[in-house]
Amino acid sequence: MTKILPTTSDNIANCITELIGNTDLLRINSLSDLTGCEILLKCEQQNPGGSIKDRAALQLVKDAVDSGQLKTGMTIVEGTAGNTGIGLALVAKAYGFNMLAVMPKGQAKEKEQMIALYDAQLLLVDACPFADPKHFYHTAKHLGERHADYWWADQFENTSNCKAHYLNTGPEIWQQTQGNIDALVSVVGTGGTIAGNSLYLSEQNPQLQTWLVDPHGSGIYHYFKTGKYQASGCSFTEGIGIMRSVENFRQAKINKAISLPDQDLVTISRELSQLDGILLGSSSALNVAGALYAAAKMGPGKTIVTFCCDLAERSYSKLYNPAFLKEKKIITNHENLASMLARYQTEPSSRVIEVNMAT
Repeated sequence: MTKILPTTSDNIANCITELIGNTDLLRINSLSDLTGCEILLKCEQQNPGGSIKDRAALQLVKDAVDSGQLKTGMTIVEGTAGNTGIGLALVAKAYGFNMLAVMPKGQAKEKEQMIALYDAQLLLVDACPFADPKHFYHTAKHLGERHADYWWADQFENTSNCKAHYLNTGPEIWQQTQGNIDALVSVVGTGGTIAGNSLYLSEQNPQLQTWLVDPHGSGIYHYFKTGKYQASGCSFTEGIGIMRSVENFRQAKINKAISLPDQDLVTISRELSQLDGILLGSSSALNVAGALYAAAKMGPGKTIVTFCCDLAERSYSKLYNPAFLKEKKIITNHENLASMLARYQTEPSSRVIEVNMAT
């Protein structure tokens, strides 16, 4: 018989924002058994807004309220590829603020719909290079500067983003692994997740290896390789692969950087769906592919933690759309996990960039 917990204040949340964080850590059995490593997935899709960005959104708003920057009746404005906008819309609704999300056109429709469901305003702008003043980042910044009753969250430069993970996510991982963690693997969007977690966890374990995984063609891998941010491809992933140095990212303690193709994240997404019943979005699939790569290079016996960034359905229109993948010349049954592992094991060591310093 199922035990019914007593209804006390200890197990009933008083606000939806109290449900943010304390997510589960899941062993990926297929990859762990194959590699001889413990490959663990931090289930950030469990957050009420469906992504890891809920953590940053809450910390950004709390710190702005505490500092007096954000006051009753004001509107939160932010440029976003989707998930931060959703998280901020959730927090704004819970705290009684208005929300305006500025998003580039061409992102997954599912993200646009979620922002609207939280009764937030959505301003779509043409996708363009960062140097263009019409870029979604600059548009949000200018709106915040022009309106006295707007507060610009500035998720890239506002280190409350990184702080959310230093204070919460990192300690959760350390407790859940009982201090047994050898590697952290993460994609980079604003840099907040990889920075806050790598800072905290490397303080606890100075031998920790933090692996940055970048989609092919993005600028971060190229930056570590050449010292310049330069794009050379067109990954269909969203919200990751920044093309400039930002304050949150500069806080990170990164040891190694790799770049993987979209084909690999598609393969991982299908394999884990079939073997483990785990559905991944595109960023999460790239994280898991990166964890497999780290295991291939580090060898058996290691504990490797990565993130399920958001709900898989937010990637449905691209990652799980046969017509879209066909257009991108991506094959869903390209290879199995054993083949991927063998390929990663034999790839030249020059593919892994040794960073070994704070960014």
